[in-house]
Amino acid sequence: MKKALPQTYGLQSLWAGKWSYRSFLNEADLNKKPNDFLFGQGTIEFYQTDRQNELSGRIYGPGWQLDLTGSFNYGDPFTARFQGKGIVSGSEWIYEYVGYYVNPWQNGVDQIPAFTGSVIRQIPHPDGSGGISPAGLVATFFCIRQ
Repeated sequence: MKKALPQTYGLQSLWAGKWSYRSFLNEADLNKKPNDFLFGQGTIEFYQTDRQNELSGRIYGPGWQLDLTGSFNYGDPFTARFQGKGIVSGSEWIYEYVGYYVNPWQNGVDQIPAFTGSVIRQIPHPDGSGGISPAGLVATFFCIRQ
């Protein structure tokens, strides 16, 4: 039987705060090392808002930041959909995210809130090495509450 969230733990609070973010290219080869397909990492910070089901915040790391806007939905699991948009090194970046809150295990020990999902690059942008990072690239991410 699933436990209901405590009354004092509203859904805004469920998402609000800082999360450690890591994303990986969808690589099936188990002989490759995880660092070989690390796509991105940084911090996601969701802010409390006054609007029901609204998410806003930012995702950032050294030298870059995207503003986040989106929403979350009730369900099992809770779902968040949001867009990251910003100017990085003079170029526009736009990414779309869908994430699913990981329900705690009933008998779990030392559990830290987490959510996981998928991210897609919506528009191309320079890759920092003289090339172009193409639109449409998809990766899988996970976030752990800081």
